Amino acid sequence: MPGNPKKRAVKVVERIAECELVGLVGSAFRAAAMRADMADDAARMLVTAEMMGISTHGVSRTGYYVDRMEKGGVNPDATPIITAPAAALRQVDGQNGLGAAVAFRAMTSAMEAAREVGIGAAFCRASSHLGALAPLLLQAAEAGFAAICTTNTAPMIAAPGGRSPILGNQPLGITIPDTGGRHLIFDVALSVAARSKVRQAAAAGIPIPDSWATDAQGQPTTDAAEAMKGFMQAIGGSKGANLSLALDLFTAVLSGSSFLSEIPNANQNPEAVSNTGHLFLVIDAGRLLSPQSASDRLGVARSLLKESAAPDAAHGPRLPGDRALASLAEARAKGVPIAPDLLGRLKALARV
Repeated sequence: MPGNPKKRAVKVVERIAECELVGLVGSAFRAAAMRADMADDAARMLVTAEMMGISTHGVSRTGYYVDRMEKGGVNPDATPIITAPAAALRQVDGQNGLGAAVAFRAMTSAMEAAREVGIGAAFCRASSHLGALAPLLLQAAEAGFAAICTTNTAPMIAAPGGRSPILGNQPLGITIPDTGGRHLIFDVALSVAARSKVRQAAAAGIPIPDSWATDAQGQPTTDAAEAMKGFMQAIGGSKGANLSLALDLFTAVLSGSSFLSEIPNANQNPEAVSNTGHLFLVIDAGRLLSPQSASDRLGVARSLLKESAAPDAAHGPRLPGDRALASLAEARAKGVPIAPDLLGRLKALARV
């Protein structure tokens, strides 16, 4: 008989309608003096991330963003300024606004350019942390666009041969639209694990794999608390680190945003302006092939992946985004799952 096994805690959640949660998060932002239209855009992005199962970048971030606005790191009164230096190009000055809202408008502007001339690229400067890319990819895919996007972030990865963090954990997002809604949605950051997972492990006092992060001396560690003092490890070693560097510089040099160690750590300095950069490259897929042809090709890819499955695998290979879209469909049908304590914090921020 096992000695004294620990019982797994039952996670208590309740369900809330999407529109109600968007309204609640939007109210929290408006209570922090954010412009109503920008607050609504940001709320939709966070709630969509939550619905797609990306809770680390979902509505739990609301309080963090409110704190940054209250301390001056993010401008709540910002309205992005968008200019068109060429038919397919958009320059977006985020006016130091909340990244989720700035990014939503930048993606929209790139989509408008692609609708007009077949391809559109929006480069942003003077923005801030935008959260997950997946909701922005979904925004493009649901309108029939293929897209590639990225953003730069504050340093948390060391460069090859470096002794301290100088590279951000840049994410890369790719989407291909599907007429049946089974879009390819690929959203990945370039560290082995998300820093939010290390933060959660440190709070819970549980160890982490030694491949995730280092301590302050640059040595791999399983101690999550020590890892929070060190830096994250990039996927693929030097290849992942250099991909992070390339994405940072491609985004920042062409947009005029900050890069590398110019971007402050907002957790340590919430009052500091980030001047973060974003890039959204959008293609009108219908100009290359019919929407049904694109969907058929994705269907063939799914079949080929399924045929490659190992006999003893719990499930076969899947296209990126399948799980997120399944989570989204369930949330739309049943309501968005949310922990009661988080819902309470949101209501307090919204002052309702």
